Amino acid sequence: IINSPNRGSDLVTTIDSRIQKRLFNVISDLSESNGFGGGAGILMNAQNGEIIAATSFPEYNSETLSLGKDDKKISDYLKDKRKPFLDKTVSGLYTPGSIMKPFFALGALTEDIIDPYKKILSTGSISIPNPFFPDQKSVFRDWRVNGWTDMAQALAVSSDIYFYTIGGGFGGQRGLGIDKIEKYTKLFGIAAKTGVDLPDEKGGTIPSPEWKAQNFKNDPWRIGDTYNTSIGQYGFQVTLMEMARAVAGIANYGTLVTPHFILGDKEMEEKIVNVDMKKEYFDIIHDGMRQAVTYGTAVALNVPYAHVAAKTGTAQLGVGNTRVNSWVIGFFPYENPKYAFTIMMEAGPKTNSVSASTVMRQLLDWMAIYTPEYFK
Repeated sequence: IINSPNRGSDLVTTIDSRIQKRLFNVISDLSESNGFGGGAGILMNAQNGEIIAATSFPEYNSETLSLGKDDKKISDYLKDKRKPFLDKTVSGLYTPGSIMKPFFALGALTEDIIDPYKKILSTGSISIPNPFFPDQKSVFRDWRVNGWTDMAQALAVSSDIYFYTIGGGFGGQRGLGIDKIEKYTKLFGIAAKTGVDLPDEKGGTIPSPEWKAQNFKNDPWRIGDTYNTSIGQYGFQVTLMEMARAVAGIANYGTLVTPHFILGDKEMEEKIVNVDMKKEYFDIIHDGMRQAVTYGTAVALNVPYAHVAAKTGTAQLGVGNTRVNSWVIGFFPYENPKYAFTIMMEAGPKTNSVSASTVMRQLLDWMAIYTPEYFK
């Protein structure tokens, strides 16, 4: 007896293959030409969680593996330190750096830690007494002298001193403290699985006294650990998918959608979590992320055909901090956000002039010509 095959039901994905292909090419080209170990990016509908593009470089050719004939190619895949088998969008864990700042700013507003218009002075560093050697100070640096900054400006120029201060407290200004930092990280689903319809999704890590006790025996939690955590460094680890969902949550005033790849999946579209915070707090964060684009760290995204809001991040890696992960998260259009994005370029040289924002700028410029419907 021969059982003739039955046609299964059609599966339509949310992916726009044109944008997917372009995003992959931009990431691969900039990785190869600017010394990055790889990269990944996600473009998502912030209103319903549909993934328009999600790509990870380097990739492998599945046909090469299934045929099994090209031994050299397969061997190269296995030896490649850039991990071509890892889907960086859902399984790669990376230090986020300053892309965490908008979430901590929201926490500080909600906890009434600081008035958003109060200015904090960044002279380039702050010093605190060393508890073990009172004559020696522990110095925490800003990435540059940023002067007096209020909350929106601190987001725009990514002032570390501002966020050390509202994270851990300094000079009469109280801070969130490590427990509240964890609380607001979790509120936006960061360092937790999103529930995306792909296998092998990872969670992440939020540094805490408990985490430190497990990983660094007999080394107590210090204020400096809180400072480093409050700028997204130390033991922080997140996935791109988490950050795409989280920044969409900022874009749409606290609605966390569930990212998904199956078009018209009503069950996924209805899986939402609402973060209850005041609209005016989100407006301040939106303003800071827009200022980042008009004059701040994300000025590469100041394009004429769309008003983009964004937050950049540079996470230092390894001994001597000679390599960095470059991030940008954001949304557009600013006035009525519809799309959220996350780009991460991995392990590039610290001196690189090319960043994750460069990738997003090239994608946006291409979309303005070839897929203009996304800007209508």
